[in-house]
Amino acid sequence: MITARAAATFEPVGRSVAAARAFVRDALQGWGFPDVIDDAVVLTSELVTNAVVHAGTHADVLCARTDSGVRIEVSDRYPERELPVHNPGARTAGIDREGGRGLLLCAALASRWGVEYSATQKTVWFHLDLPDRPAGTRSAGPALPAEALPVADARVRVAVVQIDRTGCITAWNDDAHALFGFTADQITGKPLADLAAWPHTPGTSTGIADALRLSRWEGSYGIRGADGRVIPVYASHLRVRDTTGAPSTVCLLVRDDERAVLQSPTRNSSGDTGSERGTATDPFEVFIGSPAPDDLDGLLQRTVERARDMLDGDAAYLLLATDDETELEVRASTGLPSARQRFARVPVEAGTGRYGSARMPAVHDDLSAVPGAVPLLNDTGMRSVVTVPLKVEGRLTGSLGVAAEAPGRYGNEEALRLQFAADRIALAVESARLGELERLRRGSLSFLVEASDLLAGTLDRDQTLALMAQMTVPTLATWCAVYTIADQSSEPELSYVLHEDEDRIDGLKALLSRVAPPDPVPTPGARVWTAPAEAAHSAALRTSLRTVGLNDNAHLLNGPSTSFATAAAVGGETVVLPLVARNRVIGMLTLGKPTDDHFRQEILELAEDLSRRAALALDNARLYSERTAISQSLQRSLLPPGLPDVPGMEVDVIYRAAGEGNEVGGDFYDLFPIRDGAYGFAIGDVCGTGPEAAAVTGLARHALRLLAREGFDGPAVLQRLNAAILDEGARSRFLTLLYGELRPQPDGSAELKVVCAGHPLPLRLRQDGTVEPAAEPQPLLGVMDDLELYEQTVTLDPGDVLLCVTDGVTERREGTRMLGDDGLTEVLTTCTGLTAGAVAARILRAVERFAMEPPSDDMAILAMRVPEQLPEHP
Repeated sequence: MITARAAATFEPVGRSVAAARAFVRDALQGWGFPDVIDDAVVLTSELVTNAVVHAGTHADVLCARTDSGVRIEVSDRYPERELPVHNPGARTAGIDREGGRGLLLCAALASRWGVEYSATQKTVWFHLDLPDRPAGTRSAGPALPAEALPVADARVRVAVVQIDRTGCITAWNDDAHALFGFTADQITGKPLADLAAWPHTPGTSTGIADALRLSRWEGSYGIRGADGRVIPVYASHLRVRDTTGAPSTVCLLVRDDERAVLQSPTRNSSGDTGSERGTATDPFEVFIGSPAPDDLDGLLQRTVERARDMLDGDAAYLLLATDDETELEVRASTGLPSARQRFARVPVEAGTGRYGSARMPAVHDDLSAVPGAVPLLNDTGMRSVVTVPLKVEGRLTGSLGVAAEAPGRYGNEEALRLQFAADRIALAVESARLGELERLRRGSLSFLVEASDLLAGTLDRDQTLALMAQMTVPTLATWCAVYTIADQSSEPELSYVLHEDEDRIDGLKALLSRVAPPDPVPTPGARVWTAPAEAAHSAALRTSLRTVGLNDNAHLLNGPSTSFATAAAVGGETVVLPLVARNRVIGMLTLGKPTDDHFRQEILELAEDLSRRAALALDNARLYSERTAISQSLQRSLLPPGLPDVPGMEVDVIYRAAGEGNEVGGDFYDLFPIRDGAYGFAIGDVCGTGPEAAAVTGLARHALRLLAREGFDGPAVLQRLNAAILDEGARSRFLTLLYGELRPQPDGSAELKVVCAGHPLPLRLRQDGTVEPAAEPQPLLGVMDDLELYEQTVTLDPGDVLLCVTDGVTERREGTRMLGDDGLTEVLTTCTGLTAGAVAARILRAVERFAMEPPSDDMAILAMRVPEQLPEHP
């Protein structure tokens, strides 16, 4: 009778064989059938290989739990393929054949097996009986003397934690409180993922959420305690469901050095036959190739666990060599503190002689006699260790080590066994590493191309700083801070802070503001900076010891929970990369990891490439900002400082310079006092736009003021200005100019004397709505040496308006249409009774609405109005 079942379908690709093995192993472990796992995995591997490799079809695998054992079915979708027929008398020849070995293994290992056909598929099944065991027994180890037993604290605590289907904690026992510092009230309802320091990189292998969904899982990871530190634990997860059918997971957790309390018994590794049917005894036999080919992290983690079990060690680790083979990077470990787990780096040559080099096998009987011989094991309590190199074609690709707390545990025999295992796994590890490195490099190129485009798209300093941080978080680091240096004599200033968790940005900024900035060293490459992690841990410790309201540092990280969260967030490795542009350090890019995490070498190299691009972009933004400020300051000096108050007159000006970033162009205006009761006004247009035209603008405006205040009349002022323009030689440009003198009269009117040198004629708006030119055209300036100019007198009555504009107004175009003098006159006729400011605003609005495109020429609008006299009241 079938009491439980699990099924999965696998695609016709090579990696499906490994996935099928892992599926069967997990299913049987979850059902508590360790005695038949090895046989089931071997048979499944052969049958799935026949289906996906030889038959080339999908493979359907069904695991069924029965009262007497386990039935496994492997179905392919190639029913017409014939089964190989073997002559019983030729059994040995059949074993050596390429095909049909799966059926021979079924006959040798299974209790029962068979083949079934249907119209669409062929199914090979086998049944494995469970061995008879006395009630109440499972497995047993040999009796050991007291000194050989595992060392534990005064009391072994087993934390029992229950997690619901959403991954949130629903139960938390007293031992969990004692181990991790949180009470049940504090932790109930929170996701386990917030506490778990999972040893694998997300996206590349099983994560905490995936492990909680497995029927059974067992292994090492870390739990962040109430003090912010990560506590290494060994855990056993069991998937259960209650009477209502709702699934949940029960987790048993102990300290990692006490894992013998929970760890499932391993198979005998001494070389003895595991059973009379020839069960595999080498822990690496079933393991080799079982993870997916591109799952490097899973491959390495399972390697160290099997290596530790094979030599009955307390810890194991695997390191991969960098490209130049000068350093080794920790990529997987078990039984070691979490700080030693990921991406920590040690030199290949740690000392003199064969024992100090990772290129040769080495056995240390007692590390206490040679302190520092294996830097990775410093302060871990490990006494004896055996390490062997991983080599491919004679090149060092990594190092595998197993350590024990007791001295003298290992000798040459163990080193040979471990070297044999390392030789078997080295090629698979190197293949997976190269695949991962290729994917990372392709991603790095795409990342740098996108980063370069984004950085090149802005010349704003603040936006450049924000882009630098946003490109690094969370792609390269958990948090980022950018320091800038204004000049060689300035101290580094914290300019931008970003964390992948927005709620932690303020706390991180407060922490970094209390830490002295890193030294601006121009040496290329990343260097480690320990100050943030030390400050965060100190702040968390002070917060945990203080009484609320009694510690002045309580506000450092916004409260106790924030203190621990920020300590965990910045407690890992922090590196500083200099921002060097044009042979000067202009800042530092700081990248950080959460508690006990390290940066991998490839990420640091990518960050260094990014820092070079970001430094140049930041310096370009600085130079652009400085030159823009200088340009704007010079341009503002070409404009009048302000309009004077003219008694008895309303005056308003609207000025628009064409071109992005230009405040002054070829058009200009001015209104200034000449002598008592008289004011000079001007509006002009230099040929062209931009800085060259603005230079002539400055010459014209300052010359007009100087000449007018010397007492020259209008024609004389313009004749001398014409000579000054011609004296500029090749830099001279012709200029249209309307110049006049304004004198308010006692009767409320205003007298104007004007000279219109090639400029659009001024328009006079009377109170009755009629519009007429207020001057006659005369030759423009900057073309001829001898000019004969004359001035005309215009009287503005109360309510009259004099409108002066540049050709940017009259030559406004929409396709073939142009506003022109007639269009301007038509708009002005609607301005009767409006103030000077309202008249100028209406003219500008009419110009803007005339065409969809923004104006491409400079514009100046000068409106002067004589206000009506108010009636006298008795």
